[in-house]
Amino acid sequence: MTYTPHVPYVPTPEPVVRKMLEIAKVGPEDIVYDLGCGDGRIVITAAKEFNAKKAVGIDINDERIKEALENVKKNGVEGKVIIEKGNFFDVDLSEATVVTMFLLTNVNEMLKPKLEKELKPGTRVVSHEFEMRGWTPKEVVKVEDGNMNHIVYLYVIGEHK
Repeated sequence: MTYTPHVPYVPTPEPVVRKMLEIAKVGPEDIVYDLGCGDGRIVITAAKEFNAKKAVGIDINDERIKEALENVKKNGVEGKVIIEKGNFFDVDLSEATVVTMFLLTNVNEMLKPKLEKELKPGTRVVSHEFEMRGWTPKEVVKVEDGNMNHIVYLYVIGEHK
């Protein structure tokens, strides 16, 4: 049986979304996967503003999926953004060049073996607020959104230990 994470839905503030994609240096050659995509804001921004080749959002919650699909349509990025309902522990991430997440430390901990097994060297992993314990970040950036400070961690597979 696959582990089903229970992560509260807290939308990533826009300045943090942009910083996550910026430090990952997302561009036209990238395939971005957002684990627990919520309303789709990261994958939509990746496609619309960073010109990612493809962006895939995965979420388990029907409400979030509905909201994300509406936002994809509203932003006119249907050809580049795919929203999938499912448990990201069950999704093949091997085509990703960038993986973004705003999960919890214990979920990140459980994801590490999957990321190490499926992601190619050079793949960027960006975590909002929660570090990947035991991995060495390439970059740690503080982002202020007007209300509070956030921390964004950038890891690169193959250079993360």
